[in-house]
Parts: sequence; C-alpha cells; structure tokens
Amino acid sequence: MTRAAPSNATSDPMQRLQRRLIWLTVYAVAMAYLESAVVVYLRDIYYPDGFAFPLAPIEPGMFAIEIGREVATLVMLLGVAMVISEDRWERFLFFCLSFGVWDIFYYVWLRVFLDWPSSLLTWDILFLIPVPWIGPVLAPVIVSVALIIGSLLLFRLKRQGVRLVFPPWVWGLAVTGGGLVLLSFTLDFRAVLAQIDPPPFRWWLFALGVTCGVVALARGVSSLARGTTNER
Repeated sequence: MTRAAPSNATSDPMQRLQRRLIWLTVYAVAMAYLESAVVVYLRDIYYPDGFAFPLAPIEPGMFAIEIGREVATLVMLLGVAMVISEDRWERFLFFCLSFGVWDIFYYVWLRVFLDWPSSLLTWDILFLIPVPWIGPVLAPVIVSVALIIGSLLLFRLKRQGVRLVFPPWVWGLAVTGGGLVLLSFTLDFRAVLAQIDPPPFRWWLFALGVTCGVVALARGVSSLARGTTNER
C-alpha cells in the first residue's frame, strides 16, 4: 500500500521564502520599535524642547556608545540575513529588505511616540559612521522604498530560476548611484561638528544618485527577465 504524500507545504520553496519574508519583516518592524524607543529617551535628555538643528553637544563617552549602537544595529540586520539562508545573493537581498523596512518603520514609530517628524521634509541626523549623515527624512525613506522594491523583484526572479548575473556596467552604475546618494548625505557633515544649521539639502545630487541606482536595477532586471541562463 502506497503512503499518501504529506500535506505539509514546507517543501515548497516559494512558501518557505514567503514565510521567511514575513518573519523578517516582523523582525525589522520590532527592531525599528526598539531603535525609536532609544531615540525617544535620548531626545528627552538632550532635546527636552524638541529635536532641531543645530545639534546639542554630546559628551565623547555617550557619542562612542551611539556609534556602537549603530554598529550593533547593522550587525543584527546582517546576522539575521546570514542565518536565514545559505545563498549569498539571498543573504544580500534579505539584508536590503530588512534594512529598508527597519528604516521606514523607525520613522513610523517616532511619529507614533513623538508626533515627529512633522513632515517628510523635516531634517534628521541619519547616521554617524564614518561621519554624520544629515538630510530630510524623505531622502532615506526613498532609498528604503527602492531597497524593498529592488530586493523583492530580484527575489522573484531568483525563485523563477533566473541566475542573478549582471554586466560590469550595471554594477558600476549602481555603485556610482550609491556613492552619489551617500555624498548628498555627508557632504555637509562639518555643519554638525560645528553645531550650526546645515545648508539646503542637495536634492539634485541625491536625485542623480537615485536615478543611477534605479536605471541600473531596471536594466539589470529587464535583461534577466528577457532570458538569461537558469540556475536549474
């Protein structure tokens, strides 16, 4: 007598991926809650009248702890991506997806807790490594949305059996775009160190970087979808 096949759907790779994406999203949203809660406490200490530029001075010991907290955040996001898959492309895409979700919900939770930012054009200090990153909230949100969309598109192609191989010019354009976006955030970091108001954000530089990244992604996905060799 033949034994009936198990009804458990865990053998379906697509369903396993969907479960991983769901739980990774839950994890990133929870991490964003934790991160924003820490910022609530910091702002209560350093900005009792509300966060604004120029930034309040912070003692070296606390600044070092903040640097460590940012490093720990990246390690936590990377660590989950590393253990969730053995495939290096999937690890990279899981990291990009979780980073994007975490970054967006960080601002969502701050809005819930502090009714901040008042608008997407409100300025924030985005990162501290290796120098302070500053810019309107809208800018990192745009980057995060692009990371989420891009990672999901590439996940879909990979699960269809497409081998993710891109020509050097696509990589070059993507790296150039990322560098321009990074430059738009860090070009005026000295304003933070000097405790003065930063100059207007260089939207043209940011837009140029995002455009390079989007074009690289679009051309790369298009070439893959048209029929590169399959992994299987």
